[in-house]
Amino acid sequence: MNTPAPATAATTDPEGPPNPRLRKELGFWSLTAIGFSGIMGSGWLFGAQYAAQAAGPASVLSWLVGGAAFTLIALVLIELGATRPVAGGIVRWPFLSHGPLTAAVVGWSVLLATSSATAAEASAITQYASHYLPWLYEDGALTAPGLVLSAALLALVMVLNWFGVRLFARVNFALTAIKFGVPVLTLAALLASGFSQGGDPVAAGGGFAPYGWSAALSAVATAGIIYTINGFAPTIDLAAEAKDPRRDIPRAVLSAIALAVLLYLGLQVAFLYAVPESTVAAGGWHGIDFSSPFGELALLLNLGWLAALLYADAVVSPGGALLVGIAGNSRVTYAMARNGMLPRRVTEVHAGSGVPRAALLVNFTLALVLLVPFDGWQDIIGVAGNLFLLNYSVAAVSAAAFRRARPDAVSGWVPGMRWITPLSFVVSAEIIYWSEWEKLSVVLPLAVLAVPLFALVRGSGANYLAQLRQSAWLVTYLVVLFGISATGGFGGTGLIPAPLDTALVAGVALLIYFWGARSGVRHLENSAADTDEAETTD
Repeated sequence: MNTPAPATAATTDPEGPPNPRLRKELGFWSLTAIGFSGIMGSGWLFGAQYAAQAAGPASVLSWLVGGAAFTLIALVLIELGATRPVAGGIVRWPFLSHGPLTAAVVGWSVLLATSSATAAEASAITQYASHYLPWLYEDGALTAPGLVLSAALLALVMVLNWFGVRLFARVNFALTAIKFGVPVLTLAALLASGFSQGGDPVAAGGGFAPYGWSAALSAVATAGIIYTINGFAPTIDLAAEAKDPRRDIPRAVLSAIALAVLLYLGLQVAFLYAVPESTVAAGGWHGIDFSSPFGELALLLNLGWLAALLYADAVVSPGGALLVGIAGNSRVTYAMARNGMLPRRVTEVHAGSGVPRAALLVNFTLALVLLVPFDGWQDIIGVAGNLFLLNYSVAAVSAAAFRRARPDAVSGWVPGMRWITPLSFVVSAEIIYWSEWEKLSVVLPLAVLAVPLFALVRGSGANYLAQLRQSAWLVTYLVVLFGISATGGFGGTGLIPAPLDTALVAGVALLIYFWGARSGVRHLENSAADTDEAETTD
């Protein structure tokens, strides 16, 4: 295998001159802390309850499926990030492999997903704070004062990002230590109290899989598991600011995922055995409904000290993820501007801080807007999780196109990419499908909306039609998923029964994957600019 050019070399961007002011100040430990902090955000405060509601004790399998799926996805992103360590790579890679319209669909979806995720973290803090200030969250939704508090939290975290990546990394590293210690203590205390109270909540709730095995699959998408484990993504979004991305990013991402998934599995088991048997027997797992799950459970078990600690950590954990999320999101928005989908001014990096402040403001504004239409954490994460998976599907196709068209420009850090990329694409498609029709009927049309938006921003005509042909595989993917979801057994009409519907999704996804890879190879071969020379460390 030929040795690729150093990934850190500064080169020329086809959309404009290189911007050298993003500073390389993140090492392995900072990158690992960023990934772990992103995963251990609001998800650990709510995920165990919503997974138990959806699947009962089979929710343990949901975390295993989610962890395995995201390890596959992460391997693809690691390969791309180690080879092309650019700010907002999830948006830049499709631009290079398939052209501006494909990148526009991805960029639009990423912008919605990341801004939704940011809004979710702010709403999680407010939701837990309602234990002390009940007027912040009433009848399952944020009140007007709750929205104001969430907006103020977003503003505070934006300010911390405003003054540079070094300050951001130091604050996040301190928060990460707390975010590891409190969940471990919670896990141990709840397990001890749950087993000491006697009874068997699992038997009282109808056994290991009271709602069937399909519920465990749906929970991966609907209970926040996708959203939660996806927190590793800012590590890759910040690749352009890593000191040695090819060495540190792979180790940091895999370490963060492994550590966090093990912790989530422990927390899920602790939750299942800590819920009083009488509570489960009265309404089943569907009937478990705490506005602040671990905090209220601690109070039920007479663990007042733990409840006080949890309500304090309900600011730290989502706050840390919010800090990481806003940093990563601004780099994605910066990348969208480099792709020509936002004004060029958004690519400007502040000379003193090394931060793309205009991009930071765009994300802050959109997160504020997305706070309003959703009732709270669970409402938001259902949309965000599926949008993230759509984007990762495209990343797998981009990796396949790069590997086939320019194998000498791929790092080769991850062996077996020939098999990992199609498997990653199919697994992503399945989890999206399992999230059920109610959510996909909103998510998929939102993603397709980028196609007419692209025409408005870049203009229609012959070039637009050429781009539409180039991206036909992606549009087809979205439309076919929409159709199968509407007629399948996961919330649809049931016209395509299970497991035939799941098998159909796998088969169609595999065909579209190969179509998309061939489309990318043609684009790379016909491109006037050399991809390697087109990249930049931003």
